[in-house]
Amino acid sequence: MEGPIRAREALALTLLSLLFFLSRSSALHDLLISNAERRIDLSSHIVKVYLTLKVENAGSSPASEVVLAFPPSQVDHLATVEALATKGKRKKTTFVRLEVKPTELPDAPNDTKYFTIYLANPLNSGESITLEVLYMLTHSLEPFPAEIGQSESQLVYYRDSALVLSPYHIKQQTTFIKTPSTKVESFARVEPTNRAGTEIKYGPYEDRTPYSFSPILVHFENNSPFAVVEELVREVEISHWGNLQVTEQYKLVHAGARHKGVFSRVDYQSRPSFNGVSSFRYLLARLPPRVHSVYYRDEIGNISSSHLRTDSRKSELEIEPRYPLFGGWKATFVVGYGLPLQDFLFESSEDRRYLNFTFGCPLIETVVDKLTFKVVLPEGSKDPSAVVPFPVDQHLETKYSYLDIVGRTVVVLEKKNVVPGHNSHFQVYYTFKPIFMLAEPLMLASAFFLFFIACIAYLHIDLSIRK
Repeated sequence: MEGPIRAREALALTLLSLLFFLSRSSALHDLLISNAERRIDLSSHIVKVYLTLKVENAGSSPASEVVLAFPPSQVDHLATVEALATKGKRKKTTFVRLEVKPTELPDAPNDTKYFTIYLANPLNSGESITLEVLYMLTHSLEPFPAEIGQSESQLVYYRDSALVLSPYHIKQQTTFIKTPSTKVESFARVEPTNRAGTEIKYGPYEDRTPYSFSPILVHFENNSPFAVVEELVREVEISHWGNLQVTEQYKLVHAGARHKGVFSRVDYQSRPSFNGVSSFRYLLARLPPRVHSVYYRDEIGNISSSHLRTDSRKSELEIEPRYPLFGGWKATFVVGYGLPLQDFLFESSEDRRYLNFTFGCPLIETVVDKLTFKVVLPEGSKDPSAVVPFPVDQHLETKYSYLDIVGRTVVVLEKKNVVPGHNSHFQVYYTFKPIFMLAEPLMLASAFFLFFIACIAYLHIDLSIRK
């Protein structure tokens, strides 16, 4: 009897999923893009793509979502996708942030990957909406040649499509590619194609069917620092006695064209504009205001080649490694600093405390392959929870420090492929009873009391052997 019931349940689920996919497919055919403008910024090693879509509903039923398509070669390097809906015109234009989530569609051609933009209000039949989409790509510039000498410039490849990959019919579209300089070795032509200064224009193209694709290749000079942090561990330790201690461990690498030959420091210092133009000798880190007790060291010891500039709004730390970094070279170092607790720790309406801090990497224009963020709560904290504006992996650990008995709860957040767009605030909530703040002072007082009792007992007890 159970067999037929399970078969009916499986059949019902299959029919429901089929109806869902059919409704999603019909919704795709109801929408069309009247105009698409894409601007690709290749100024640094982080590729920024700004996509403006004017979407129209040509169907008879309202639409509540718009689907973005990406080729599988870009999905692995896709760091962030953001979408805004515009309202009003010119000076009265306002932007509404929209939710974007990865999704799957049946029968995706060539393993195309999708992201769904959920509209704030359903798009009725005959209406149109303008969407502003920003997505960033990492490790998308391929150095060619793969090895260069100290006096050579760095050339890279960028691969993409002259046409916007989309599941919708596009009436008109244009793509603009911005390079760091006018030194462009070559670029593919898909007529009409024009180049003026640092900008290459593809289009406009009229009436392109869904999933149209036209591969292009741009070979150009890019000497910006290809600073990649292979692994970054940020630890924020909360002390209710008034301080917030931050420790950051970096494993930095120059991910550009590998350096070949012998490094000459004399040539590098005498003619820095011609020798080692693709290398970098310092990085800039933006720290919170009112920072104090800053240190910067590696395995050897303290590194004195750093400069700290602070004011009431921000703090900037100029980090200079012991040696300039060329392609393939690595550096490992630690940065630590303290912050006033009242600037980051608050109390919620539910009698819970929460830490409001910034996720991401303090280094400017840096890609982090793996970021581990640890928030060390005071001993005695309970019910920890983290609220992060984007998906991360979360788990709890326990850390023992000085005078700890049961250990401190550590909230661990992990994320891969982190870019400056992830430098946004997140919160860690927890409950804490103030009575636990007396634990360490009582332990110290008890230890000193027992020590003095032992000293008094030692002075008054005669342990000698005599008649």
